Amino acid sequence: MFKVAIVGKPNVGKSTLFNRIILKKKSIVTDMPGVTRDRIYAEATWVNKKFTVIDTGGLTNENMAFQQNIEKQVLLAIEEANTIIFLVSEKDGINKDDYYVAKLLKKYRAKNVILAVNKSENKQGEYERMYYSLGFGKPNYISAEHSIGVGDLLDLAIKNINNSLIKKEDEKTKFCVIGRPNVGKSTLVNSILNEERVIVSNIAGTTRDSIDCNFKYNNKQYTIIDTAGIRKKSRITDQVEKFALSRTADAISRSNLILLVLDGSEDFNEQDEVIGGLAFDANIPTIIVVNKWDKIDNKKTNTMNEMTKLIRSKFHYLTWAPIVFISAANKQRIQKIFETMNKINEQLHKSVSTSILNDVLSKAEILNPSPKFKGNRFNMSYATQVQSQIPTFVIFGNDPKYVHFSYARYLENQIRNSFGFTDIPITIYFKDKNSRIRGIKKDR
Repeated sequence: MFKVAIVGKPNVGKSTLFNRIILKKKSIVTDMPGVTRDRIYAEATWVNKKFTVIDTGGLTNENMAFQQNIEKQVLLAIEEANTIIFLVSEKDGINKDDYYVAKLLKKYRAKNVILAVNKSENKQGEYERMYYSLGFGKPNYISAEHSIGVGDLLDLAIKNINNSLIKKEDEKTKFCVIGRPNVGKSTLVNSILNEERVIVSNIAGTTRDSIDCNFKYNNKQYTIIDTAGIRKKSRITDQVEKFALSRTADAISRSNLILLVLDGSEDFNEQDEVIGGLAFDANIPTIIVVNKWDKIDNKKTNTMNEMTKLIRSKFHYLTWAPIVFISAANKQRIQKIFETMNKINEQLHKSVSTSILNDVLSKAEILNPSPKFKGNRFNMSYATQVQSQIPTFVIFGNDPKYVHFSYARYLENQIRNSFGFTDIPITIYFKDKNSRIRGIKKDR
């Protein structure tokens, strides 16, 4: 996977930037220098491109505790990274430690080294000449703490990701089956494979590992992953179940699509909704599979419609996910799952013309202008679709912070309804059309 290493002297904000990029507080952040000693890895996503970020310890030429070990770890991170963010601090200025880091990095000229100036939210580049003297060109001003300029920095950091090198596994669709215990996941897997591939039992929690099975359906290649039933955390009683839970999370991360299985013969509960949240967080296509439909007595003409309404209210965050009603035990309506997959696949590969996209969004803005938010109004300049795993659109305007979430949802619905993205997640990014930090001159 493409890797980005953050390198610099102690206390310039490397861990703060690391946490900002991965959107989690994984690295310890403190004013005390030298807290980070080892390399810390985490996966991140920017404009739907996945990459690994590496946080490193602070480099200095002083004889400090663990300094040799820290430098060894940093050099290993530099060696394996595709891009290196050389972080300095506007607040503290440049000193001999920054020049020491620069000297080390000059040995790696073949790599993409980006100079980033952190803590610059209240400064105007008073050390600019010194930044240039480090030998890595024009500095990029950011504030990791306040998320200023981080997006533009990431654009530069991952510009060399080559999507064509991503392994497609012979265009094989890989999907996982998730749900709480005893909803019929393993029965569904066996029905799809038409063999007793996994153990089926009325005892909840029989499946503990994630099981990959390759098969062909209508001349198309698939991999189905059966997973352990996900219990409430309070009911996970042993280490085996904890391991099974982590393997389920891994199965989701390896999948192109999720089958969220519900038991249609029982009332849905809070745990179903929690598991639905895992599908939402994965941000990949999801089919809601209502199993055991044969066990519902006295079905009427509108029973399926009533159940659909109930599911939409319970799983309101998955409004785009199609719903399929089946009986895995009786192998009823299994083909509907694959028909829905084909429909999803068509939408995933749909490309929207930039001119038509802008025409649709311009009309939407005229009909319903952006409301005032945070003291101003967002005005669109143009929009474009970018390459990614799911349909992704970037909308440029005067300032993304003026976009209220309800207006973002309005624009998303306009795109969905106009271009037929009805059964899949889509992603919309809002970007400043100037692509620079406000308050800092572009050219000097």
